[in-house]
Amino acid sequence: MITRTVSKSPRTTRGDIVNDLQRAGTKVTKATISNTLRRQGLKPCSARRVPLLKPVHVQARLKFAREHLDDPEEDWENVIWSDETKIELFGKNSTRRVWRRKNAELHPKNTIPTVKHGGGNIMLWGCFSAKGPGRLIRVKERMNGAMYREILRDNLLPSARALKMKRGWVFQHDNDPKHTARATKEWLRKKHFKVLEWPSQSPDLNPIENLWRELKFRVAQRQPQNITALEEICMEEWAKIPATIIFGKYY
Repeated sequence: MITRTVSKSPRTTRGDIVNDLQRAGTKVTKATISNTLRRQGLKPCSARRVPLLKPVHVQARLKFAREHLDDPEEDWENVIWSDETKIELFGKNSTRRVWRRKNAELHPKNTIPTVKHGGGNIMLWGCFSAKGPGRLIRVKERMNGAMYREILRDNLLPSARALKMKRGWVFQHDNDPKHTARATKEWLRKKHFKVLEWPSQSPDLNPIENLWRELKFRVAQRQPQNITALEEICMEEWAKIPATIIFGKYY
């Protein structure tokens, strides 16, 4: 019953199982439950957060994958990836534990669906390529289309130059309304920037998510105590991340 219960509902806690079995007239300890599940190859893990996908999103992602399946590595090395992220001053966002087997972390039962925008924190915009990090800036106000274009104007081309991107490099950003606004598309067209067509609800396909994870880990290790220190440490640690780590770990 124990294994069947967590296989059907991986978010079931040991306390839930203890209570269910007690109602059925059986007394067990949490340790017994853990040992039983481990013998079946199940262990408690943090539930992965993944985008909440509708069928149309699934089809778009599949189309994207098929279109780029045979792209050579050199093509991906000529992409500047970008995104925004929020970094918390203290601690990590809450997690949920699930019982799962090895290599089953992305099974739908073992994940927590998320949407793009859900103490103190700061919002950052950054970009990078296979050659290393580009610019990282703090977004101090609520971002709108005009502010986003200002960020691109001041940071995208300087990043491309610093990274020594080859002619014909490609810019990636997601389908946030600020990114896909008519004025933004027109601005990018006038600047002759090539833009990678991107499937909606697909932050997990963007390798910059791995770079954000690396940055947040490094920042957490230094334990900033206020927002000013948080921003300063983010900038310092971002600049320290070498291209060898980015390329070796994320491509």
